[in-house]
Amino acid sequence: MPYNTTAIPPRKEVTGQTQLPLTRVKKIIAVDPDVSICSNNAAFVITIATELFIQHLMTEAQNMAKAERKPRRNIQYKDIANAVSHNDNLEFLEDVVPKTTTFKQVKSQAAATRAKLKGEKSGSGAAAAAAEASAAAPPNGGTSNKKQKSIMNGTNGFSSRSRLSMDGGDPSSQLEMEMREAARQRQGQDGDVDMTG
Repeated sequence: MPYNTTAIPPRKEVTGQTQLPLTRVKKIIAVDPDVSICSNNAAFVITIATELFIQHLMTEAQNMAKAERKPRRNIQYKDIANAVSHNDNLEFLEDVVPKTTTFKQVKSQAAATRAKLKGEKSGSGAAAAAAEASAAAPPNGGTSNKKQKSIMNGTNGFSSRSRLSMDGGDPSSQLEMEMREAARQRQGQDGDVDMTG
């Protein structure tokens, strides 16, 4: 027996009721330590805003599913991840909904990170440069737009090493690398901080 996959159409008229359970939203708001008290009207508005956000996210994900070579009616995780990565409005969800990667890509990135760390410890410039080049290459073989986004967001003051480390990888190795770079800068500048950006 086939599944009922027909979409529930959004309401056109205002009914004064929410599709999400209002009591559960109030419980979620009550868990937040920053909010001491929340009125019923505020909880209602938060619930309506959440419904509209979910509707927008799913519309964008549906557009991604339709844009594939073989369009689908069902939305999958990869459609949501593609919608998040392609829309500037949803950019804040990049950490929550990351793009899927294959095990082979993760393994190669880990090997590149290990090679980069070993290269910096031993002082081998060629190994470090090769590791940075492999880390800078996007996993899908296309062009990376991380540098463009960082310039667009005004964070182009980072050095190239910092910008490459933001693309992903192990957070502890990133912290070690940033600490080493900060120590190197302190040694070279007699303790002064570079304020030129």
